[in-house]
Amino acid sequence: MTKSNVNEQLEFQKELTSLAAQNGLQIAEESVIINESGMDFRVGFATDEQGQQWILRQPRREDVWERAVNERKVLEVVKRHLPIEVPEWRIFTPELIAYPLLVGEPIAVVDPAGGGYAWRFSQESLFEDFFDSLAATLAALHNIDPDEAVKGGVRSKTPTEAREAFAANIEEIKQSFAVPDQLASRWETWLTTDSYWPEHSTFNHGDLHPPHIIVNDAQRVTGLIDWTEAEIADPGKDFVIYYALFEEEGLRDLLNRYEQAGGRTWPRMLEHIREQWAAYPAVVAKFALITGEESNMEMARGMLANWDVKQG
Repeated sequence: MTKSNVNEQLEFQKELTSLAAQNGLQIAEESVIINESGMDFRVGFATDEQGQQWILRQPRREDVWERAVNERKVLEVVKRHLPIEVPEWRIFTPELIAYPLLVGEPIAVVDPAGGGYAWRFSQESLFEDFFDSLAATLAALHNIDPDEAVKGGVRSKTPTEAREAFAANIEEIKQSFAVPDQLASRWETWLTTDSYWPEHSTFNHGDLHPPHIIVNDAQRVTGLIDWTEAEIADPGKDFVIYYALFEEEGLRDLLNRYEQAGGRTWPRMLEHIREQWAAYPAVVAKFALITGEESNMEMARGMLANWDVKQG
């Protein structure tokens, strides 16, 4: 880490400590550990005067704050229905969001050196309890009554609206990025083939990748964090990153567990999720357009240019 980066982190530590104090939370500046891996939030881990550990989140952009407002509404609904913990926000301002640290640790974290994940446990030898508890958690989440969620202020899309949103995003990114013909053709086939698509919407986490899945020492899922993208929409969305990590055999196994736990499936659900993963470069490109940051634009260009259509 360069001297300028060290100074920047020290300034951020001071800023978080000051913001926390302004909102009645007393933390020791030296206890603040900074995590810069998130694209939407700068995050600090801190300890208060009573020894309670806290998560401190600071939105990176204005659009993140808008989605954080939705996230707060989401948390108020899901905490009543899930068999696991979710964050309980004690401070909620445009400059600082803070909540007590959940018990457990992420099943994996972003590896800054390799760009992938550093797993808490070996990915190849995860316990049955991890898969069962993840499936049960997803089934419980997806079975939350959409009407109750809408009354709570959660964003909602019908199956048709969710499908149209995918199509609109793809058309938008085509205006700013070069999309290989073969990839564009695959997206078009997916979007126009009715049998891929579900006839129901579910309450989704929306960003279910390993750092957001909290587990205990027995690898049982005990919490989910970072609900910024949550909404009622396409049921396949919460399985896309899982498919990328565990491939078709792993996804088939999880969907079987999900169905046994009460989750609703349809005949081409696995294929639909596979096609959602093939469209993931469009998701990254859309994010790049929202942030306007050149590093994100370059990442999107690379994914679009190098995506393996056959494997994706």
